[in-house]
Amino acid sequence: MNYNTEIRSEGFAIINDVFTEKEIENIIALIENNTANNQENATFRKSQDLFAIRQFHKEIPETLDFIFNENLKEIIESNFGKGYFITKSIYFDKPEKSNWFVAYHQDLTISVNQKIELENFENWTVKQNQFAVQPPTEILENNFTIRIHIDKTTKDNGALKVINNSHSKGILRIENLDFESEKETICEVEKGGVMIMKPLLFHASNKTTNNERRRVIHIEFSRQELPNGLEWSEKMTLN
Repeated sequence: MNYNTEIRSEGFAIINDVFTEKEIENIIALIENNTANNQENATFRKSQDLFAIRQFHKEIPETLDFIFNENLKEIIESNFGKGYFITKSIYFDKPEKSNWFVAYHQDLTISVNQKIELENFENWTVKQNQFAVQPPTEILENNFTIRIHIDKTTKDNGALKVINNSHSKGILRIENLDFESEKETICEVEKGGVMIMKPLLFHASNKTTNNERRRVIHIEFSRQELPNGLEWSEKMTLN
């Protein structure tokens, strides 16, 4: 399962049939059981357009045995190598009638344990005691994200749109992209498939128009240590 050339040149790859129907059912059951019992949890965000669980791998660690099956472990190792750890994870549930959409953007921040003034670490924010910062570009360039699709995702229920190869241009303001000359791809993924993407790839998603739910587990990875005592706040080493 080597998609290294595609990831390097386009900034993303779609791989279907990574999870069996049974593995997806087990993940769904664990999520539903946990959310039914923890409605007031501070890491949960709920509105009519979106339900999200931040720090997902810490909130529902029982899912990790199903998520990191042999297929996914082989995908990570064959495309990126060894030594990677989780730095962030979010579960998104976009309901059937969701009007939630996200404009084109790059993923520019990482979650860290504290605020330390460091050169080239910029745009600090804090939400619910969680610090986020924009690190030096090379840290972002060497990280990757895997999005696990619990439902079939199409252009009609908010599949990601991406600008091919936009990850290779560094950190950009969206108005500096010439959309007339860029290639846009709608990343439709089957249930049980994954999308791999680079953080600097410009991506967006539209509103749902087909009355179909979209659930995705978004996991970010790195193998880089941060400088001067700064730590990844959600770091979890893979077995």
